[in-house]
Amino acid sequence: MTKIAKLLIFIFCLNITPIKVTAQDTPIYDYRAIFHPVISKNGMVASQEDLATQSGLEVLKEGGNAIDAAVTIGFTLAVTLPRAGNLGGGGFMLIHLADQQKTVALDYREKAPLAANSDMFLDENGEVDQQKIKFSHQAVGVPGTVAGLAMALEKYGTISLERALQPAIKLAEDGMIVDEDLYNSLVFAKRNLQKSPASLAIFYKADGSPYQIGENFKQPDLANSLKLIANQGIKAFHQGEIADKIVRDMEANNGLITKEDLAKYKPIIREPIEGKYRGYKVYSMPPPSSGGVHLVQMLNILEKFPIQSLGHNTSSTLHLMVETMKFAYADRFKFMGDTDFVDVPIKRLISKKYADQIGEKIDLEKVIPSQNILPKPVFQSNESTETTHYSIMDRYGNAVANTYTLNFSYGSGLTVPGTGILLNNQMDDFTAKLGVSNAYQLIGGQNNSISPEKRMLGSMTPTIVLKEGKLW
Repeated sequence: MTKIAKLLIFIFCLNITPIKVTAQDTPIYDYRAIFHPVISKNGMVASQEDLATQSGLEVLKEGGNAIDAAVTIGFTLAVTLPRAGNLGGGGFMLIHLADQQKTVALDYREKAPLAANSDMFLDENGEVDQQKIKFSHQAVGVPGTVAGLAMALEKYGTISLERALQPAIKLAEDGMIVDEDLYNSLVFAKRNLQKSPASLAIFYKADGSPYQIGENFKQPDLANSLKLIANQGIKAFHQGEIADKIVRDMEANNGLITKEDLAKYKPIIREPIEGKYRGYKVYSMPPPSSGGVHLVQMLNILEKFPIQSLGHNTSSTLHLMVETMKFAYADRFKFMGDTDFVDVPIKRLISKKYADQIGEKIDLEKVIPSQNILPKPVFQSNESTETTHYSIMDRYGNAVANTYTLNFSYGSGLTVPGTGILLNNQMDDFTAKLGVSNAYQLIGGQNNSISPEKRMLGSMTPTIVLKEGKLW
């Protein structure tokens, strides 16, 4: 069994949630611990936040399937992990259906508004306006989370939307105890959140201080929004009262999203990217995610080298992985974008033949200068705290891998007044100007330029691994 295969399944099966904290309790381990291993026979939920994990587990205990639990967790995280869980963002979901022996990809990525254009973030000097593309109402892509979660439940779930929303509504209405993770994130995010009066009123006290560890934190506006969705379905968000509030906020702040944008939004069921690695079948997300294509591409390259004999985390193995990633990210710049708008040579990029060609260029004893591969020098950046992923397996053999986001931690920092809903700043993931990186130092090409209704390129990579037809 290879080290990479072990790593993929280890991440997939771990419950990485922090321990729930009450005013009287002390955690039995540090919430920052990376691995919190558990063992289960009838199902597994792995998410970033304990209350959300528990909401999914309850659904599984009641006989619900992995999709039911995934949708429940998605809505719950919008309450309990507000920096990444969301209603006002978007994401990618991979679903393995055991009875059909089939894996499907659900794309609910945000879209550019109808009024968007390729030069919208350039100032009078032709440079990217960094404030506008990251923190203004024009930075917001048309959200897809509510429609995406609802579609997953309608097509593949067994419980009602109302049941899926129950835990989220209760936690938003009755409150939850602030833990160390939430407190730290609010301290960190105040600089951006305080620019929005609605955000400031929700996440901070009257004196401007964050809620303290052990205090109860309620979100009544968000609870009301969740109730509307439970009672009226996605129409509440995309055509009804919530949509009206979003549009009013946009109109008042020079935003672009209209009622037509919200009404026209539709998630898309896509064919997943499929690859093979040393006897394992790998399913991952297709464009507009770049992640699945390049994951399979990199695995194809690595398969040509004796990784096991090189050793885990040795200098040789790390060197090989770095060199491999250089080529993948160069191809990201050259080719990747929304395949509903541009042609992407997916078959070529994930072919074994193409991997052979790249593998011949990699020398285990030498470093290839990045400038010889990439369009410009590489930037250095730290790991981010944004975005969240969760994985679920049920007793029936189904599995879900879901990654969704607001982009930045707390997204644009903007909350729609009267809704409790934070808005994304995903327009920054488009190529605003050729050769200019986004906030994560990723450089996009022409295929990722801004067009109306186009989905911006993303790197989120939900992945499911099978061996001999079974989840592994």
